[in-house]
Amino acid sequence: MAETIEGAADAEPIYRIGELASEFDITLRTLRFYEDKGLVEPRRVGNTRLYSRRDRARLKLILLGKRVGFSLNDISDLLDLYDPAGDNRLQLERAEAKGIEQLARLRQERASLDAAIAELDDTLATVRAQLAERG
Repeated sequence: MAETIEGAADAEPIYRIGELASEFDITLRTLRFYEDKGLVEPRRVGNTRLYSRRDRARLKLILLGKRVGFSLNDISDLLDLYDPAGDNRLQLERAEAKGIEQLARLRQERASLDAAIAELDDTLATVRAQLAERG
């Protein structure tokens, strides 16, 4: 459960590394890796990492991007375009363009997989027929 920063007027929630790892079903090492890449920037208090609501939102987007096959560079570029004071039109346009490219790539991969599956199904049917002939 997220804590809040004591004495903060807006009481922004903070999350510890284990909380986020558990919530998103990822390893601590994964979170540290994203930190090393500059994708999330937790505040450090001694050895403790404290993640903000912004870090949590960025992590959610990173994991979505990874799930659909975006590279970390693409994800980083899109995250860097976010402007909390702007309309983020450029970020949205780039996200759409990247999404269209990735969707085409995934559809091509699916077509290749479907062809490989069909070929393997045919091969297995031939093998099974030959086994049946041999008794």
